[in-house]
Amino acid sequence: MAAAEQIKNLIKSFTEGNDERFYATAMQIAASEARQGHIALAEELKNLIKKSKVSKEGDFLNTEIKRLPVNSAQKELNDLLELIQPKVHLKDMVLNSKVLTSINRVLDEQKKADILFKHNLLPRKKILLAGAPGCGKTMTAHVIAKELGLPLFVVRLDGLISRYMGESISKLRLIFDAMQQFRAVYLFDEFDSIGTTRNTNSDVGEIKRVLNSFLLQIEKDESKSLIIAATNMPESLDSALFRRFDDIISYPLPVLNEIEFLYNKLLSKHINKKELSKYEISNKSLGLSFSEIQKVCEDYLKHTYIYGDSNTSILHLIESIEQRKK
Repeated sequence: MAAAEQIKNLIKSFTEGNDERFYATAMQIAASEARQGHIALAEELKNLIKKSKVSKEGDFLNTEIKRLPVNSAQKELNDLLELIQPKVHLKDMVLNSKVLTSINRVLDEQKKADILFKHNLLPRKKILLAGAPGCGKTMTAHVIAKELGLPLFVVRLDGLISRYMGESISKLRLIFDAMQQFRAVYLFDEFDSIGTTRNTNSDVGEIKRVLNSFLLQIEKDESKSLIIAATNMPESLDSALFRRFDDIISYPLPVLNEIEFLYNKLLSKHINKKELSKYEISNKSLGLSFSEIQKVCEDYLKHTYIYGDSNTSILHLIESIEQRKK
């Protein structure tokens, strides 16, 4: 049975609302039971803890995010953050090996954060994703949230920027306060819209104030949330931004073997490898992004389902590729 000290810690953490310590103590009890040979009981405890975590997160989202308005600040926060329930796993993505290694490193450090904390080290949590449109940046944010079992909040940049001086900074501060209060993945998509270099003469006023505020907020952020910024134009970002991120992951366009893998994965039931190779479909697709290639495959499949296999040929695939290239 669980030690008296563990039971006291469990009750104390529950009373104080300290969820992290409560779950940690509960897992210690489960591990102790397993060591004593009570395998079935240990597994049952682990399953109960897992279900409790999921329920707790769901309760928070329902009561703290979806229940509006409680006050003007919470109402404003709801207008700034869009809640997404991620469904994509890392295994579902086709990625460059370097990109895959970088993502796995973020996931591994987050999953073993307790070990790093013991050695006064911090896991990667501020990530900048850069690359051409359609290469998997936004999907990566979904994957990281899914693999870590966290909700994903997409920052509504259109709601963030205000024409009134100082209002945008106040809104940005609300978002960073939310990161402190609730652990999740926060995605700033199309980040170049607020991260453009301060040396340019085209954007003055509120945009520059927002960038300065972002630099300050991300520098002092000590939350356990993950901040992900995605941009198609890293060259336009202010140089001061780069050192604020723990990792910068660059997404190249897919190379030949990645394109071949994607076509075989998506069209293997309709077109065999020999036919794809005969018409050099992968070579013809060089220069397209992962997203564009997926749309090429979707166009082909839609034509097949609507008009039938007998009325669909690989020429339809080639035509779709050429249209995307234009």
